[in-house]
Amino acid sequence: QVQLVESGGGLVQAGGSLRLSCMFYGSFFSLSAMDWYRQAPGRQRELVAGITRGGSTNYPDSVKGRFTMSRDNAKNTVYLQMNNLKPEDTAVYYCNVHGTEAWGPGTHVTVSS
Repeated sequence: QVQLVESGGGLVQAGGSLRLSCMFYGSFFSLSAMDWYRQAPGRQRELVAGITRGGSTNYPDSVKGRFTMSRDNAKNTVYLQMNNLKPEDTAVYYCNVHGTEAWGPGTHVTVSS
């Protein structure tokens, strides 16, 4: 059974940066594709980054060029580096094992203008 724990959220001013981490507790992390999602109040959960087991990444246009997802298989961890943050990036950020219902509890990100 997989457990995911996100960390690294907080309050930051517009234009600032944050680095989120997601620790994967379980087996076969290196074989798992992983995703980062976010959910803002009153909005649906949306995908903001994905990484394959080989390390290829994909991003929606809303964050492309500002967000970078990476993984460290030795540490069973995925990261989301977020630069040039905007108020509209305010949300709870979740990591997910791609294609599964394995979710972490989320970490809050608030970007002030």
